Amino acid sequence: MDEQNNKGSDEWNPGGGPGRKPRLPSSFKIIASAMVGLIAAYFLVFYPLPYYIYQPGTAENIRSMVIVNKETPPDAGSFMLTTVGVMNANALTYVWAELTDKELKQRKNVLLAGETEEEYNQRQVYSMVSSQSNAILAAYHKLGIPYHFKTESIMVMHLVPGMPAASILRVGDVLLKMDGKVMESAKQLVSYLSGKKAGDSLSVTFRRGDKVLEKQVALDYLPEEPAESGKAAKPRRVGVGISYNFLMSVQPENLENHIKIQAGEIGGPSAGLMFTLEIINHLLPEDISKGHRVAGTGTIIEDGTVGPIGGIPYKVIAAHREKAEIFFAPKENAADAIKQAEKLKTKMKIVTISTLSEAMDYLEQLPETAQK
Repeated sequence: MDEQNNKGSDEWNPGGGPGRKPRLPSSFKIIASAMVGLIAAYFLVFYPLPYYIYQPGTAENIRSMVIVNKETPPDAGSFMLTTVGVMNANALTYVWAELTDKELKQRKNVLLAGETEEEYNQRQVYSMVSSQSNAILAAYHKLGIPYHFKTESIMVMHLVPGMPAASILRVGDVLLKMDGKVMESAKQLVSYLSGKKAGDSLSVTFRRGDKVLEKQVALDYLPEEPAESGKAAKPRRVGVGISYNFLMSVQPENLENHIKIQAGEIGGPSAGLMFTLEIINHLLPEDISKGHRVAGTGTIIEDGTVGPIGGIPYKVIAAHREKAEIFFAPKENAADAIKQAEKLKTKMKIVTISTLSEAMDYLEQLPETAQK
């Protein structure tokens, strides 16, 4: 009788008893299962894999991003920049990307040797800033508007590990002044630092996001440079311990033609062509879009040459979703753009161009139409 009752009991006997195996309480099993599930879910969702997933981004009207000092009439049409969406992969999104035929790239094939993701993102920001300057230059060049350059600041692109500055500055900080002086060239900066010694400090004024800060940054010996073959090692130099790029602005002689571009967090150089077209549209009295929805992509330089970019199939998809009628594609990318457009069965016309003039000529022959 007692034996039958013991067999049917759900109570846990820590001692085990003769002929019985210890049994865990049901609540313990539930908690253990939940913990295993949570760990698995954490791995699937939060553990990063060394891959980026590429997919269609956005097609954005850029009229409000371009600011000019004079009144401009509203446009009937629109110029749109196009982007590629990039996300870090985890186990879950990796499987999703494979199943939905998204493009996967290994991180090591995207980042430069020794580059951190933060430095990569900052390089993309700098590329966009340079692209905006080139767009302004190309527009001024096309319209014959006189201009000059002005050094605005220095952008921190890399910090040397172990240097004092590495604990104070961040990649992406914009250095405005050193000891109260604006450094207008690399030569001026090197010359100023040459009179300093290890242990000296600089008062550095810099912008980080929306804040302007001022900090004391100690100088130290920079890492030893490798000696050239057959030559003695160079003496170690004293410096801040940063890699940097100068930020230059393009200033028109007539301030009515001054252009400012505010593109938010969009990075990379590929919006150059579309920014140039929008700038020209602001500076001319007529609407060069003729009421059409015009998207596109391509780098640009001062003489109006349009260069190739990456990810054009995704940009074509983004433009199609926003009902663009025309898509300007650099000649090097045109075949891929046309192939994607055919796959979408879109009515959007892919227009192959090599220069700003070719894009302008194409727009010139379009009929006037009210924007749909």
